Amino acid sequence: MNRSRPALPGLGALRPALQWAAGWWQILHLGAVMGVLALSASGRRQARHTGLAAQLVRASGPMLLGFTLATAVLSLVIIRIVIVTAHSYGLSQYALEMVVRVLVLELIPLAAALFGALNATLPMADEVATLRRRGQFAALQQQGLDPLATLVLPRLLAGLFAVLLLAALSCVVTLVLAYVSAHGFGLGGFERYTRTVGRVFSPSVTLIFCGKVFLLGSAVAWIPLVTVLQNPASRRSRASAELQGLVRLFLVVLAIEAAALVGNYY
Repeated sequence: MNRSRPALPGLGALRPALQWAAGWWQILHLGAVMGVLALSASGRRQARHTGLAAQLVRASGPMLLGFTLATAVLSLVIIRIVIVTAHSYGLSQYALEMVVRVLVLELIPLAAALFGALNATLPMADEVATLRRRGQFAALQQQGLDPLATLVLPRLLAGLFAVLLLAALSCVVTLVLAYVSAHGFGLGGFERYTRTVGRVFSPSVTLIFCGKVFLLGSAVAWIPLVTVLQNPASRRSRASAELQGLVRLFLVVLAIEAAALVGNYY
């Protein structure tokens, strides 16, 4: 008498976890391929010849002025609130240090990453998915060109450049506004202000800050584009690919922020 072997109860529960791990592995693999292309001379040559400069301008140009102005206005409001509140409690000597730590170290890089994702890399990922669905990848392969280096790499580098540019420019504007709010337009408090900023940006904090901004820009540029390449080139999978990209991007950004906080304050 034949008896059917009972199914193992743990396999069904492990299947979603295995699929999740396999998806992340594919993301890491494709990201590594894109990193090799970005570092190779041939990959950069193909990217330059296929409109890298145009992608850089297109990714950062339209949102640069708007994001800088919005950041300046919000930063000015927060700076005034912090300075007035600290003065009322007799803690004026800590106001500027708090402003630099909260705005420059934490909020502005995160805002630049999220703004760059919504306005640059997510639309570019949708373009890549559309080009792939229309057969542009196969057409380039028939011509002997690498579609990753031709279509994906310029957009990835443009997304990274946009986030770095937004973060750098907004941080500089915020530092200038903080000085003007505390000391006016004269240079009398410049030496004291530079000492305060230097006390915040110690060598370890500066290294963590630069690493965080670069990792945020890399995640914003890498995850949405690679996610649409991971899924089959079909219209039906487009919405799920975009949702997967958003969820993965949120998790990676959260992990980067948590690691930076641990490195700065523990």
